[in-house]
Amino acid sequence: MNILVCVKRVPATGARIVLTEDEQEIDTRHLGFTISPHEECAVEEAIRLKEAHGGTATVLTLGPEPATEQLRFAIAQGIDRAILLETDGRDWGPQATAQAIVEAIRAQPQPFDLLFFGNESADSGGYQVGIRVAHTLDLPCVTGIKALDIKNGVATAKREVSGGWEVYETTLPAAFTVREGINLPRYPSLPGRLRAKKAQIEQTKLQPRPEGLEKVRLKTPVEQHKGAEILGRGPEAAPKVVEVLKKAGVL
Repeated sequence: MNILVCVKRVPATGARIVLTEDEQEIDTRHLGFTISPHEECAVEEAIRLKEAHGGTATVLTLGPEPATEQLRFAIAQGIDRAILLETDGRDWGPQATAQAIVEAIRAQPQPFDLLFFGNESADSGGYQVGIRVAHTLDLPCVTGIKALDIKNGVATAKREVSGGWEVYETTLPAAFTVREGINLPRYPSLPGRLRAKKAQIEQTKLQPRPEGLEKVRLKTPVEQHKGAEILGRGPEAAPKVVEVLKKAGVL
């Protein structure tokens, strides 16, 4: 079984986002980076399937040269190969990203049986790349899965919905977008980390591509400031507490 996992390098959860002066990019000088949580689960699912059925698992990302750190982390977990589609660091839209991934897939010597994507990235949350890649390659695509089983070349995927599950069956090759919770990603072992340090990353430099959408500028949301008000002490505070609860609609 030949498996490809597409991941994205995103700012670490909880990081404070600062924009460049021209409001066109995120200032990354003081940011830590990681893989989107959904994609961490996609990496783990690929490793589990490889262990169960044999074959090779490859991880791919489109981003700047420092994104090799996230690729090496996936290798340390158990991924076999890594591909970096290297950009100048500017964020690409879903259309250009999907097209670059399609070209990289078509350039591989062996076709992939399974394509994994995160259901959406943790930064832009576009929900598009996996679907666009599958459509261009004319592959069946099941989105938002939280369970997957492969038997005799047939994939059974489950998607959680209100009150139950939707179940899909499709033959391979196929594409899937994975949601967090499908599994619990493993921590890299020490031998895995040592192997990842020595691993060869396959790199291809890309030039920016025009898209249908045009970015005007980025804008950070207004920060919400929290505060506390002392309503009183002891029994004297009771009337004010009642007044606050009435305004909140509790009473």
